[in-house]
Amino acid sequence: MSLPRLLLASASPRRLSLLAQIGVVPDAVIPTDIDEMPLKPELPRQTALRLARAKAASADGSGAFVLAADTVVALGRRMLPKAEDEAQARACLALLSGRRHRVLTAVVVRAPDGRVAERLSNSVVTFARLTEAQQGAYVACGEWRGKAGGYAIQGRAAGFIRFVSGSYSGVVGLPLFETAQLLRGLGYPLP
Repeated sequence: MSLPRLLLASASPRRLSLLAQIGVVPDAVIPTDIDEMPLKPELPRQTALRLARAKAASADGSGAFVLAADTVVALGRRMLPKAEDEAQARACLALLSGRRHRVLTAVVVRAPDGRVAERLSNSVVTFARLTEAQQGAYVACGEWRGKAGGYAIQGRAAGFIRFVSGSYSGVVGLPLFETAQLLRGLGYPLP
């Protein structure tokens, strides 16, 4: 008996490698092209859920399971951008330095029969106070590029993290426990 097809509606190599940790290899990876700008009255959790839903809906997955996710880094109600340039990365690091923030990752799974299930992972991360030299060295390494909040917990930024509560894999970009539960719940057979 062959497994049903699974499509990952994300271009993130991190999500692909996280899925491999639980023995899941998507049949195809479909990068999505949606506007990821937060809407004015939205709270961070609403933004993460809306974007994950939009990614799942935009993937043409007839006859397949579709998995989509979106990660938002928030300081209170303020959402930090996916850093695209050094100035944004420095601004994010300055805001995160010595502070606690939330990382919200929404996961949406659509079954071949159209049923949809979703979960929101809410993790708390605390950064140590960063010196200007630490911030400069991290910006120079470039791993912040395109990352929500301007850092990658699985990389060099791990040396800045004092505390994590919640899902480490959710902070990386895909909460594996929640993802596995959603897939199983909709009938996708996990190894």
